[in-house]
Amino acid sequence: MPELERLKQDFDNDGFVAIRSFLPPSRLEELRAELDRYIREVVPGLPDADAFYDDKNRRETLKQMQRIEMHDAFFERYLHDPLWTETAATLLGEPVLRPTGFEWFNKPPGTNHATPPHQDNFYFCLTPPQVLTMWLALDDVDEDNGCLRYLKGSHKRGLRPHSRTATLGFSQGISDYSEQDRNAEVPVPARPGDVLIHLGNTIHRADSNRSLLRHRRSFGIVIQAKSCVRDESAFDKYLLASRSQHVELGLEIP
Repeated sequence: MPELERLKQDFDNDGFVAIRSFLPPSRLEELRAELDRYIREVVPGLPDADAFYDDKNRRETLKQMQRIEMHDAFFERYLHDPLWTETAATLLGEPVLRPTGFEWFNKPPGTNHATPPHQDNFYFCLTPPQVLTMWLALDDVDEDNGCLRYLKGSHKRGLRPHSRTATLGFSQGISDYSEQDRNAEVPVPARPGDVLIHLGNTIHRADSNRSLLRHRRSFGIVIQAKSCVRDESAFDKYLLASRSQHVELGLEIP
């Protein structure tokens, strides 16, 4: 894929890249239909830790789902789709493992939750940080409804300090994020089928959905290189903080 080889240079320099029309229309519609089915048929029976709501009493405010592949045969099979892994291997420049799992994100209209600035690898605890997140837009995403905002080159400067947040699904956020950081952000709008890909140490965040009618849905996959080794002590510390946040927010932890 010559275009992908060209984009790898931008990925290495900036820590993120956008691939437009990554999923063709037929494959995008299949994925959307399967996610709609999953929300309709599977989500009502999930534990709190796998389906988050802005308001638990309003099902239409579903904001995040994780470990989707653990609860559904279609998504378990989807883990083996080579389009995702081959793209990740090209960008990382080395062999990769199969995706660690799927997530779904939404910022429903009429809700007011922003995604705090963070680095995914603070959660993953992998060395070297050869891990990436592939974030596929399912709706039109722009600055009005909360597109991703990146700090170019931030993956080259290691992990920043993180501390607890009150944002469900993002238990840790960068604690020293400054006005200078905000002024340097690069907003990246996306159309349905576009995928935004960022390295685990790349700093990013997203505003709340300021639109009145539009959702901001996306599908996320994390893929790591075979060279990665997890710092189990740091990972256990992160899991403890995440579970503590769930308990404080009144979620039932299985």
